[in-house]
Amino acid sequence: MTNRNAITAKKALLPIFMLLFVIVWSNSFIGTTDVSNWLIENTLTVISLLFLIFSFKKYRFSNFSYLLICIFLCLHVYGSKYTYAENTFGFWLQDVFGSPRNQYDRLVHFSFGFLLYYPMQECFLNWLKYPQRIAFLLPIVTILSVSGLYEIIEWLVADVFFVEQGISYLGTQGDIWDAQKDMAMAFLGAILAFFIFCTLYKNLKIRDNKSVL
Repeated sequence: MTNRNAITAKKALLPIFMLLFVIVWSNSFIGTTDVSNWLIENTLTVISLLFLIFSFKKYRFSNFSYLLICIFLCLHVYGSKYTYAENTFGFWLQDVFGSPRNQYDRLVHFSFGFLLYYPMQECFLNWLKYPQRIAFLLPIVTILSVSGLYEIIEWLVADVFFVEQGISYLGTQGDIWDAQKDMAMAFLGAILAFFIFCTLYKNLKIRDNKSVL
């Protein structure tokens, strides 16, 4: 493959990711069982998309990062289709693993840490120009902090602003430690991603501050 063809192929990937997300997002709205909950759940989705759009000219993430972001957003909006506690894929996981609850929310929180670690690391390393050691560790702290902030937002939304949608939005399923477990799953995902990418950097003998992919 020539350099020109390779560049063309790389440019074509982003529209594909966008199309995939739009399809999943549209499907989640068309088939939702709770429109009010869908709107609340997707508020942060819209904020995330606005950030990616307005930051695109200033900094473009690698295609690999956009792929990871796309997968996470698809998982998130799919959860909003049925509400997290009533997610059909979560019920399938519940049957497979013999779990006492629908674990889809745990999967998404884990994915938040695991899938968004690399885009954050890339941002700190290549955009904000942090030293490599800090750029590797800071995403873990950021993910844990954002997870805690998200749980606070959930409390405000469910207990102050949209009380009627509170139970559906929180999806605690009777677990009093739901918030702490969600944060732990995100932290676990970030730690796992940290070790994976550290190993990749070491094996590939990366010596500069450029992204692997």
